[in-house]
Amino acid sequence: MYYSTNYLSPICPIMLASDGTNLIGLWLEGQKYYGGTVKDEMMIGNDDLPVFITTKDWLDRYFNGQKPGIDEIPLAPIGGDFRKEVWNILCEIPYGEYITYGDIARKLALKMSKPSMSAQAIGGAVGHNPISIIIPCHRVVGANGSLTGYAGGIEKKVKLLEHEGVDMAHLYVPSKGTAL
Repeated sequence: MYYSTNYLSPICPIMLASDGTNLIGLWLEGQKYYGGTVKDEMMIGNDDLPVFITTKDWLDRYFNGQKPGIDEIPLAPIGGDFRKEVWNILCEIPYGEYITYGDIARKLALKMSKPSMSAQAIGGAVGHNPISIIIPCHRVVGANGSLTGYAGGIEKKVKLLEHEGVDMAHLYVPSKGTAL
């Protein structure tokens, strides 16, 4: 059985999903793949689940400029082993900083004892992250500083990075592309 509830953030409404114990989803309204990892029906409005209370408190603190830790919430994103490895690397990106898809590809290749890894494959895994904000996929940018590739929408990615105080001087929104 899966459960869901809503949270109204300063950037948009958010849907949270849980298996009853762990957070399995956090999707921004209008996000690509919204709810996509949960194939079963979700019971709506279970605001009193401890994981939802903890997550909403985490989000309140985050949007109030604090830096809550990822480890404060029991996370159980649904996905294959490759995606989970990428999401684990996302969890290592410090608040207010960013890395590139290529950086993640190099880290994962090293971890898997491979000579290289495709940045495009990394992009696919990052884009399918089912727990936005907390697993900070918004902190991943293109090698040239492009802010492309955020399933929640580029404008929300910019807001999240600005909220965290990221130096945006070398980052830009591309004028065209497939992931805008």
